[in-house]
Amino acid sequence: MSTEEFNILHTADMTEEPELPQGDPAADLQAQVAVLTDERDRLLNEKQEIYDRLLRNQAEFENARRRAERERSEFVQYAGMEMVRDMLPVVDDFERAWQAGTGLAEGPAKEYLKGIELIYQRLVDRLTRLGLEPIETAGQTFDPNLHQAVERVETNDAPDQTILSEFQRGYRFKGRLLRPSMVRVAVRP
Repeated sequence: MSTEEFNILHTADMTEEPELPQGDPAADLQAQVAVLTDERDRLLNEKQEIYDRLLRNQAEFENARRRAERERSEFVQYAGMEMVRDMLPVVDDFERAWQAGTGLAEGPAKEYLKGIELIYQRLVDRLTRLGLEPIETAGQTFDPNLHQAVERVETNDAPDQTILSEFQRGYRFKGRLLRPSMVRVAVRP
């Protein structure tokens, strides 16, 4: 077949209209409307599902952003916590040195004690500005979230579960427990 014959046959095929089945035009129109309605409903449902997914993804993204911001903020806020925790034995040593020297009389020992007290006060002031808070124990009721009972003393002189004395001071750092207080607790005999 030559190119010319092919073009003539091909052009003839394109000019002919396809035969449509002869039937009731109203029924055909209703069928087409039904098909289009079904397609529209399917597309609306698909659109709604995609929109719902979009809203969920936006909410998840916003929650993740808030969580990351909160974690970053907490990290910055509590970044010094470990450094302050490492300083607590130094604070304890200063307290013991100061308490050991409180019975000293006059002279160079008293001046030395005054120097220890000043250094201790400056250290505690700096740590307090960073967020260190001592836990008060004198006369308080024992709280296992804040205190560690080192000794239990049977006595009728104090109410049950009252803290009698403190072995080691406890601290919070910006509201979080840094170290529990080691205490002596009264119990009923």
